[in-house]
Amino acid sequence: MSLLVLVIIPLLLLVIGMPIFLVLIVSALLGILFLGGIPLHAVHTAMFGGLDSFPLLAIPLFILAGDVMGRGGIAQRLIELVMSIVGGVRGSLAISTIGAASVFGAMSGSSVACVAAIGKLTLPSLEKAGYKRGFGVSLITATGVIDVIIPPSIPMIIYAIAAQQSAAILFLAGIVPGLIVACALSIYVMIHARIEMIPVGDPARWINIWESLKRSIWAIFAPVVILGGIYGGFFTPTEAAGIACVYAVFVSVFIYKQLSWKDVWQITLDCSLLVGQIMIIVAAAGAYAWFITTSGLASTLVQAIASVQMETWLLLLAINILLLVVGSVVEPPAAILVLMPLLVPITAQAGIDPVHFGLVVTVNLAIGMFLPPFGLNLFASNALFGTPLPVLYRGVLPFLLIYLAILTLLTYVPAITLVPVSLMR
Repeated sequence: MSLLVLVIIPLLLLVIGMPIFLVLIVSALLGILFLGGIPLHAVHTAMFGGLDSFPLLAIPLFILAGDVMGRGGIAQRLIELVMSIVGGVRGSLAISTIGAASVFGAMSGSSVACVAAIGKLTLPSLEKAGYKRGFGVSLITATGVIDVIIPPSIPMIIYAIAAQQSAAILFLAGIVPGLIVACALSIYVMIHARIEMIPVGDPARWINIWESLKRSIWAIFAPVVILGGIYGGFFTPTEAAGIACVYAVFVSVFIYKQLSWKDVWQITLDCSLLVGQIMIIVAAAGAYAWFITTSGLASTLVQAIASVQMETWLLLLAINILLLVVGSVVEPPAAILVLMPLLVPITAQAGIDPVHFGLVVTVNLAIGMFLPPFGLNLFASNALFGTPLPVLYRGVLPFLLIYLAILTLLTYVPAITLVPVSLMR
């Protein structure tokens, strides 16, 4: 009966198009009714209990900070700095796009925001440099998910809450995988540029780098303040998010003067809509996770898998396939909140490090965001740049293969994520 209520009914509700938060609440209510003896107000308690978390406060703050940085000139100046440094190499403009997305990821953590911010600034230059529009949009679509992997990452924060891990440790574990992704993509675009005979860009000049550096000095301090403060032990990720908001508003309004207080208020309202969508899913997932624990389904699954004696590598392969499929149709926060109460006990039983597993989950869901046919970034790029979905499906295929190769490497070589954590500790 638990399997019917917690798995089959939610899948059917998702297929007919019911919003994810309603799917979770309805499943929890049906489960309580079937079990009997549990008061219905337990759902309310579980929902509000899921929101009563200090680390969860980092999500709206990082979203607000990233949006202010994107519209207030901070992201633009960082992109210009990266583009001034990478020059004289065939494919330098595409590499600059990857580098800019990586830097933006160190400030925001929102993939769709990265696609919008980076795309609007780099796509015209990519086309002017000789890249086909389909390739340029596909590059931006695939590069935008680096924000999910490079800290601070909103999915990592949610995983930390769901799996009761440290968000700061997960951030540290995500640095090397994020850099590996950026380097691998850069190598591919250099090869693509050579095959397509893209003209070599202007060589990097110290005078241009110096001028860009002077213009972007305040912007450079944004990721320094966020990550340096967390890893230096000065403040928690939640406190870092709040400081990032204050810093972003101060620089955008008083230093760069690209935002007025009216603009800041409008950005706050826009962000509140997105935050509301995330938080209602978090609340509903709290009730769903509570019922999973109460019903004993998680422990039953752990015992069943233990009895089968599945090899660890095979278990990770099955989980990867599941996460890729789910990540292509469900946003990362919802996927984490729904699946982690089931998967974390299973992986713990198999002896898989929870930090390592957190990065496996994060990279899987990042790939799902541009996995055809339903990846969220694909629809975002289609709406933002008008590129037909069939063109995007073909364009992202090489990037998808690169990400899958890196996912395989990260899955079966835990040292990539765990060694930096051990060194820091």
